[in-house]
Amino acid sequence: MNDPHEVHTPPHAPAPKRRFRGWVAAGTAAATVAATVALVAITAVANAATTAGTVQAAAAAVPAPPAGFTLTWSDDFGAAAGTGVNTANWKYDTGPGSSFGTGEIETMTSSTTNVFHDGNGHLALRALHSGTDPRAGWTSGRIETQAATFGAEPGGVVRMESSLQQPDVTTANGAGYWPAFWMLGSTLRTGTSWPTSGEIDIMEDINGRSSTFGTLHCGVNPGGPCNESTGLGSGERPCAGCQTGYHTYAVEIDRSKSPEEIRWYLDGALYFTLPATRVDATTWANAVHHPFFIIYDLAIGGGFPDAFGGGPNAATVSGGQLNIDWVAVYNKGPGSQPTGNVALGKPTTASSNEGGAGCPACATDGNLNTRWSSAFSDPQWLQVDLGQTYNITNVALNWEAAYGKAYRIQTSNDQLTWVDIAATTTGDGGTDVWNVNGSGRYVRMYGTQRGTAYGYSLWEMSVNGTPGSNTGGTLVSQGRPTTASSTENAGTAAANATDGSGSTRWSSAFSDPQWLQVDLGAVMNVNKVVLNWEAAYAKAFQVQTSTDGTTWTTIYSTTTGTGGVQTLNASGSGRYVRVLGTQRATTYGYSLFEFQVYAMTCCTP
Repeated sequence: MNDPHEVHTPPHAPAPKRRFRGWVAAGTAAATVAATVALVAITAVANAATTAGTVQAAAAAVPAPPAGFTLTWSDDFGAAAGTGVNTANWKYDTGPGSSFGTGEIETMTSSTTNVFHDGNGHLALRALHSGTDPRAGWTSGRIETQAATFGAEPGGVVRMESSLQQPDVTTANGAGYWPAFWMLGSTLRTGTSWPTSGEIDIMEDINGRSSTFGTLHCGVNPGGPCNESTGLGSGERPCAGCQTGYHTYAVEIDRSKSPEEIRWYLDGALYFTLPATRVDATTWANAVHHPFFIIYDLAIGGGFPDAFGGGPNAATVSGGQLNIDWVAVYNKGPGSQPTGNVALGKPTTASSNEGGAGCPACATDGNLNTRWSSAFSDPQWLQVDLGQTYNITNVALNWEAAYGKAYRIQTSNDQLTWVDIAATTTGDGGTDVWNVNGSGRYVRMYGTQRGTAYGYSLWEMSVNGTPGSNTGGTLVSQGRPTTASSTENAGTAAANATDGSGSTRWSSAFSDPQWLQVDLGAVMNVNKVVLNWEAAYAKAFQVQTSTDGTTWTTIYSTTTGTGGVQTLNASGSGRYVRVLGTQRATTYGYSLFEFQVYAMTCCTP
């Protein structure tokens, strides 16, 4: 039975698709060319005015995680103009396209003529041609992440997303262009063969057709349960304006439901779903139940472009670019779906009550006929104690006629330090629903400007979230100013522990106590600390936070440190975070390869 979510391609659809090193491409059917003439002609007319272009739009910031997700990793390509990729995060795939086994004819290089930052927050992969033979003399770029750690844990969800502009070419001058944003299974790097190891194509376009394809490759090649080398996919989907502007392409691997599934999105709109039931359990597990690494490339020629008319040819332009604005990986842990109103019936207090006899608890009693109202002045607040730390995904305010025009939604773990997770200066009453990413035991509405001459009045304030496991959050310490009580020598500076490199380290003098401190730049809700110790580790130490760098609060303490990599579910608020070592485990000092601090970061929807 056909999957109701999938639009199946006709029997003569293209067979050769992805470019995995060593894969031998299959032949193409001549019937495919005839079947696609109409679409080619329409696309050529629609794009007749476009040419091979350069980066056009201003760079956008990596967006806040979708509701329920946390940011795992991202790159916004903010390096200086003319520079290559950051090789701590990316590696170049170089060499002749023929080595990829898909019929590509370009040579992939690490030259900044082919792979470069534009200085405006974009990375470009540029295809260049020299000589008079359109089938020779092409160079281009292909990169992949150093990390092969991006995946969905059992019961969780992972979302890989990127904002990019396809090469600004048309069907008239773009024959042979083959840009792609995709990923391969981590097990490929450890010996599992393709396509058993899994490949997920998030975006592919060919020949300037202003379209996109989403595909899973799995099983065996040729044939097998995944119909290789075609794979299981969406078929061609229109992508209006994707050559001339930036659009977002995303895939989600969802292991939180049964059956599991993979979903493809274009500009946030779901366009294809592939359930695990399309293949047998072993094939699915081999292809999906592991992390992935991410790849971008701009190929020229090959079996996939050939199946849609061929190329390059004499009309194909040199200089087309795949322009990348940002890439992000978001994760949602097991059981992280919203659980309902966790504020319901919880202890609730307020800055004031109208007439001195108000009812803060009326705003969390679930009854829309009761309400809290404040004194007629600014500022005012309403606060609920959830009883424990929650990872908060949604806050809703149901206003009475006396509403807040300017207010903030804030969280705290101690009722002293508050972090904004939402804010507005243009509130208009009614019901305000905020999809947020925050963490804390206490949640409050902090009003700074009333919308009427009266006070603030809420029928209900609801909070959705899940009990905090402190496993999510965003890495906020990398590259931040880092200081220490001492250093062993000039080669073991404090900043080495927050530079993102596992080959550099901080080490202290050979005495107790010693500390290493990072300035996060702003108060944040810390929810996880990872310590990657060198052989000289701490037997007894504390993790502490501070808002001013002077007064410290301990959020984790041990006298039985084990060394190695320690992941600490430590929760607290502060701008400064430090490791305070009180007893060394060796005769040497304290030495850390990496000191990583994660936080549920503030967002303003």
